[in-house]
Amino acid sequence: MSNPDFTITIHMVASVDGSIAKKDNSVAWFETPDHYEQGIELTHEETSNFLKTIDCYVMGAHTYEHALALSASYGWAYGDTPVMVLSHRHLPVERPNIEICSGSLHKFINEKLQPRYRNVWVVGGAMLAREFIRLKLADEIRLSILPVMLCGGIKLFDDTAVEQALHLKKVTAFKTGMVELWYEIIKAAVLPA
Repeated sequence: MSNPDFTITIHMVASVDGSIAKKDNSVAWFETPDHYEQGIELTHEETSNFLKTIDCYVMGAHTYEHALALSASYGWAYGDTPVMVLSHRHLPVERPNIEICSGSLHKFINEKLQPRYRNVWVVGGAMLAREFIRLKLADEIRLSILPVMLCGGIKLFDDTAVEQALHLKKVTAFKTGMVELWYEIIKAAVLPA
């Protein structure tokens, strides 16, 4: 059964030079001292209301293991929202809203996601995001760029990524210096050679 309101969004936080993680997986770089006076600042209530619009998170095994490790210090970032972890490995399931899945991405979307959810966010890692784009399974990219250059680490896009036309839907600058770029993925577009 097809759901016309069903959307898969790839969301990543990246440095200006395109890294989504440092080699040691530390996240201290998320806290930058920058301040952009003309940027907006969301209230806790606005952020909370926005997060409630996300029906399900999808992530790879490494992102899940990293999120579990961070949850000891920062709490579980995804709350009670369902989290689907794509992995062929046996992973610990520490919350009732977490499900480990494997197999074809097409089958996963058609059987697990589309019948149950409307707004699905792929939140990591880079290989999984690139695979969703390569297979033309994602609808949007929301890239949050932080005002820092890591000069190394894990890149969101590398030489294994495919060329892809995008349509800019919105740009939002925040007081923290973070800029969110929101793109629609143009699935039918063919880029010039």
